[in-house]
Amino acid sequence: MAHHFANGIPTRLSMWQRVREYAVPLSMIETASARRAAGDWAGACAAARVDVDLDLRAVRNRHGTELVTRLRADLRRLAPDLLRWHMPRIAPDGWLRPGLTVSLARYRESGAAPLHLVVRTPPAWADAGQRMSLALWEESGSGAPGHHPHPHPDRRFRLDLHRHLWDSGRSGELARRCDAGGAPDSSWATATWAAEAERLLRAEGRARGAFTVRLGARSHAVLELVAPDDSHAPACRPLREVLPPQEVAALPVLPEVAARVLPDLELLRAGLVGVDRLHPLVSAALAAYGSAASAGPAAEPEDPHRVECRGEVHRIAPRDGVLTAIDHDPAELRREELLVALGGPALPCLRAIDTVHRSPQALPAVRERLGHGDVAGALAVVEGLLGPGAVLRDGPLREALESAAARRVDHGLFRSGLVTVHPAAGGVADPGRTAADHRPRLDRRTPPVLRHKRNSRSRPRTGLAS
Repeated sequence: MAHHFANGIPTRLSMWQRVREYAVPLSMIETASARRAAGDWAGACAAARVDVDLDLRAVRNRHGTELVTRLRADLRRLAPDLLRWHMPRIAPDGWLRPGLTVSLARYRESGAAPLHLVVRTPPAWADAGQRMSLALWEESGSGAPGHHPHPHPDRRFRLDLHRHLWDSGRSGELARRCDAGGAPDSSWATATWAAEAERLLRAEGRARGAFTVRLGARSHAVLELVAPDDSHAPACRPLREVLPPQEVAALPVLPEVAARVLPDLELLRAGLVGVDRLHPLVSAALAAYGSAASAGPAAEPEDPHRVECRGEVHRIAPRDGVLTAIDHDPAELRREELLVALGGPALPCLRAIDTVHRSPQALPAVRERLGHGDVAGALAVVEGLLGPGAVLRDGPLREALESAAARRVDHGLFRSGLVTVHPAAGGVADPGRTAADHRPRLDRRTPPVLRHKRNSRSRPRTGLAS
């Protein structure tokens, strides 16, 4: 049964509802699925806006045929649209978490550093298009792109222990792994922490031990995995002893996807989305836990705009590829447009057309699609509203489209390695500055003397005492 929220939809669920509506459009899913079914994993990645930064021939020359065979098998099972569906996101817009490296699979070799198949997201200043990149990373650190802010896999965001979130052959495990039959009491999946912690510690080469769960920006829980004997299921309990901060930081971290309830499951329980609106692989796994019909309002009929003009109700609709007032004679419209150009008042129909061109009611939907990189979907909305032959006028709609196009240039500069930091940041990578002009950021490697000097600097006063 769906939840009823007394104070409105929670912000987190509202964000995920918009993400599920706009972040992975149906056209992307269909194209990527068709190419994957045909054995074209690279084409599937291209359809899902995933750049491929790996060369199988170079991998074979460096690591051998056996490893490249395993890697190729994983790439053929990879569903990049499903991966995008489950990637970590940030509030309030629900965009991909920037500057992140996520491990998808780990390949061990005897006598060599393990190799990871990873997916990376660009930094926030270069995230136009919401593109991702697929690459390999060695634990020895060789081959990492120098222009990426965090090339090493993140311990908190990892999917190598959760292949059902990107492997098309194991997506059926989703309901069991996310404890879909559990009680919907909170957004924390505490019922599955013990089983997920056992997988985590086993991957780290441990049978039992302590681990941490991040509960907030400055909050975490330190737990330990215990079991009465080998025949009983493991359980979690708070660690009895207090560890120093250095030891706590070195403990394994329960991945975010294991710590929290699956967003799709929360949306289904709240009645905010129907099973038919989910990714097909997710929908097949969670079909028994939600309603089949979409929970959103019914779509309005596609009638022409209606405007009260000179005491009558006139229609506005696309004609010959351009939005026009169809109840006015073309000669009359030309005279009225000339009158407006000379400073005269415009017809209500012409004012309505001008408003639709500059700031239409569908502008929020266009902005959502552009923010998630769905340029084709945004242009389809604009063409359906104004007609394919329309010329955009100055206003918020044109500004949104121009801004999206300009920001894609920043992403191209980042991908090429020509600019490694935001041009407005004035960092060392800025051609107009030198290393002497760069002010280093305080971190744990900063010498204590410099840290004290920087922290003790006086700051301007913002008010006067009375």
